[in-house]
Amino acid sequence: MKHRSTWWKTLIGVILTLVMLFPVYWMINIAFTERSSIRSGDLYPKAFTLENFQRVFADQMPYLGTSLVIALSCVLVTLLIALPASYAIAILRLGGAKTVNFLLVVAQMIPAVVMALGFYQIFNEIGLLDTIPGLILADSTVAVPFAVMLLTSFMSGMPVSLIEAAKIDGASNWRIFTRIVIPLSRNSIVTTSLFAFLWAWSDFMFASTLDSGGGLLRPITMGIYDYIGAQNQEWGPLMATAVVASIPTALLLIVAQKYVAAGVTAGAIKD
Repeated sequence: MKHRSTWWKTLIGVILTLVMLFPVYWMINIAFTERSSIRSGDLYPKAFTLENFQRVFADQMPYLGTSLVIALSCVLVTLLIALPASYAIAILRLGGAKTVNFLLVVAQMIPAVVMALGFYQIFNEIGLLDTIPGLILADSTVAVPFAVMLLTSFMSGMPVSLIEAAKIDGASNWRIFTRIVIPLSRNSIVTTSLFAFLWAWSDFMFASTLDSGGGLLRPITMGIYDYIGAQNQEWGPLMATAVVASIPTALLLIVAQKYVAAGVTAGAIKD
């Protein structure tokens, strides 16, 4: 009886999933369709072609490389800041933790467009406009507050007896941080790294504001606009670029999904 009463919930879930995935399917469909047949609206690529992907590999690789450098650098900067900060708040119990947590929440509430305008004026003064370091810095300011909050929540759940036992054995704060806290925080580290990578990889607001004149040093979210003109849109190469740009994120989500599932459940030690 229980299975009979819930079949309609499963059906609704399947329908909603198909609806949400249809834009992804349509993107792939257009990517493999010849330009002359795109307007026909076929549900599958009757006029199959790989020309769109050839255009992508010929035109968009510098932008993909730039996005990869920015995303990986954003992950590195985020962890270099968030790990020691979380350790200081959760383990060392430094003063002002409540104030810091409040400021982190406030930082996440600031709209990206407001931050982009502020960064534009600052970067224009110090020469970071239209540069890769400028985008890395801007993207990291969004990822760091989230990373600190997640890592702090996880580290706060570590047994105090474990830390005290290490201190009794003569371990310094640095040794406790590197040999105990970081290894036990593996799942949360992977989770924060993934979110930082995805944010930097898919960022458009900062890229369009701070790196619109960067030439080949623009990220893929800006390079894709080479196929969009005032009078003409090249939908085939545009969709093919979107497909190629989606592959790294999809692979990361598949590989890291078990760590993410464990990492978002902060407050307990999981191994």
